[in-house]
Amino acid sequence: MQLLNTLYVTTADSYLHLDNDTLRVEVSHETRLRVPLHHVGSVVCFGNVMLSTPLMHRLADSGVGLVLLDGNGRFKARLEGPVSGNVLLRQAQHERSRDAGFAVGIARNCIAGKVRNTRQVLLRGAREAKDTDEATRLGRAADDLAATLRALPSAMDMDTLRGLEGEAARQYFGGLNLIVRPEARAAFQMDGRSRRPPRDRLNALLSFLYSMLMNDCRSAIEAAGLDPQVGFLHALRPGRAALALDLMEEFRAVADRLALTLINRGQLGANDFIEREGGAVLLEGDARKAVVVAWQERKQEELTHPLLEQPVPLGVIPLVQARLMARSLRGETPEYLPFLIR
Repeated sequence: MQLLNTLYVTTADSYLHLDNDTLRVEVSHETRLRVPLHHVGSVVCFGNVMLSTPLMHRLADSGVGLVLLDGNGRFKARLEGPVSGNVLLRQAQHERSRDAGFAVGIARNCIAGKVRNTRQVLLRGAREAKDTDEATRLGRAADDLAATLRALPSAMDMDTLRGLEGEAARQYFGGLNLIVRPEARAAFQMDGRSRRPPRDRLNALLSFLYSMLMNDCRSAIEAAGLDPQVGFLHALRPGRAALALDLMEEFRAVADRLALTLINRGQLGANDFIEREGGAVLLEGDARKAVVVAWQERKQEELTHPLLEQPVPLGVIPLVQARLMARSLRGETPEYLPFLIR
């Protein structure tokens, strides 16, 4: 399926190869899709998907990113051509990352955006709850997140910030179960956030959505000319796109809302997941395609950006935020302001 110039390949044993100026997708030696390469911005492959070497060379030459994910959406590798971008901007980014005061400021605002947006999810759940006791519990959890927001300005080091973030996440994920419709709770209950591997269906769905969100945020960071490896909230680690993870924090609530919508509308059920040996739970088959389509459709919805004061497709907002982050790194704005959902 091709949406917003990203080609997602979710069918196992697909074979992608170059056919003149066209990318051709075959399954069992049968052509399923032809896409002119000039229409493709990036290619994302889930699970066991094969690609020809000439196609990979052409994608690299054309600046088309190739991302390989495992069947559950976990990042495995990324192929890209020569790195482009503003070397002076990246130099400023590297220098700022060593400025403890600046780094804490960026990290604080990233966490504030995340906590504020996840609080909106709880408040919406409280408004729509049909059970008075559950509405009260969701309101109480939202109040706890409000307390975290009030505590953030006085946090002056990374350990304190991460402690506040961890407690807020515990409160938030505890309340998320109450937003799942009662009839679906037996199948979609989570005992806190679990990953690598996810241990329940809700965690498996969130991990899958977060993987796509992470790819979008990394692409936005690179499009802005920034180095995805050098972040502020997330520590430097070989192979880790720390800055993309920083940017991703304020958008996690968007993925969470979509997960709840898919569950509560009955678009996903217990049979759309399998449990592997060892307890890992994975999203399977056609359900993965349904989630990809829902994610891409969600990205086309327009939201009003508070700084631009105009409607912007959700899928474009990470690009806007990456550029706002670049402005703060160059010293053009006093601080980085995260995107706040309504």
